[in-house]
Amino acid sequence: MKLTDLDVLITAPPAPGWGGRYWILVKVTTADGITGWGECYAASVGPVAMEAVIRDVFERHFLNQSPENIEWLFRRTFSSGFTQRPDLTVMGAFSGLEIACWDILGKARDRPVWALLGGMMNPRIRAYSYLYPLAHHDLTGFWNDPDQAAESALDLVARGYTAVKFDPAGPYTIHGGHQPALSDISRSVAFCRTLRAAVGDRADLLFGTHGQFSTSGAIRLGQAIEPYLPLWFEEPIPPDNLLEFSEVARAVRIPIATGERLTTKSEFATLLRTGGAKILQPALGRSGGLWETRKIAALAEAFNAEMAPHLYAGPVEWAANVHLAAAIPNLLMAETIETPFHSALIRDSITIDNGYILPPTTPGLGIDVDEALARAHPFTGTGLHLQMQDTPCDYQNDNLFMGGAPPVPR
Repeated sequence: MKLTDLDVLITAPPAPGWGGRYWILVKVTTADGITGWGECYAASVGPVAMEAVIRDVFERHFLNQSPENIEWLFRRTFSSGFTQRPDLTVMGAFSGLEIACWDILGKARDRPVWALLGGMMNPRIRAYSYLYPLAHHDLTGFWNDPDQAAESALDLVARGYTAVKFDPAGPYTIHGGHQPALSDISRSVAFCRTLRAAVGDRADLLFGTHGQFSTSGAIRLGQAIEPYLPLWFEEPIPPDNLLEFSEVARAVRIPIATGERLTTKSEFATLLRTGGAKILQPALGRSGGLWETRKIAALAEAFNAEMAPHLYAGPVEWAANVHLAAAIPNLLMAETIETPFHSALIRDSITIDNGYILPPTTPGLGIDVDEALARAHPFTGTGLHLQMQDTPCDYQNDNLFMGGAPPVPR
């Protein structure tokens, strides 16, 4: 069984685009005709450049190789160019290709991927979601309005969700980390207070920041929201100095969660060794794929830390998350994005039942990718998957966070 063919599909979800401006799907085929699907979560370069990276990694390291040799493929890619260190772009390309290999292996053995990763630990996976605008909400004003957020939270709770995530704390800016504006702290407290009053003890509050703050700024904000008992304080500082996470963890009585912008076990190990985070949020399309992230979960288990796979991408990465989550003992929950396009792209092949994900029992990833639908929605823009604003924090007027994909500056 040898890997022989690669196709890369760049598909754009319809507006408003929850999950990012585009998703990078890879379709890998063996000489005997078995097809595997993966997804690359890499946002540092545009999709044209990323496709070139994916093809280069495939041709150098995967072509004519066996999809069984996951460890060997990882070591070749991780060591390429005399590096042997984390590289977001290269490991993003590798991760999608590696996920596709697992899909192939499961299909070849007529077993779901979770059965190849250690078997079933979690037949029902606790799901959580961001608070997204409902149909009657204003797409601009929603992000700064705690009352609209509470309506969205109650909608999720009514559907069985027991955890909701929100990010009201200031701009998604290249000028990080920065001190939060006092208005951002006040708004964050108002969100926590309003949401806690709305959901009571029926749902955990998951407070996100997207790594916006300096260490001291994160501590100020974290201490302000402590009374509302969030389950986690997500990525409070930028990921470029992992040692500083422990400073926040020591000063704030909320568990620190992070990991969507990290890759490979080496970066996550630094957080675990220093006590910087007790909830790890790898994005499997970037973190090294299923096998590397299974290792990250094992490391976390030894440090009494929990796993909460991240998702701001398409349903193929979500499927990989689900199989990992099904197989590990230290799962906390897994992120979901419920949109008609997410569901249609895999033909509703993974089910959410009353706030819990049901892992597939069919071979491989257990998804039926609608390739024609993916090709019918090509990405034609110029922005990146996610986009930070150039302007800094505004200390006089309100800062506005536009979800995960604000308008591209002209």
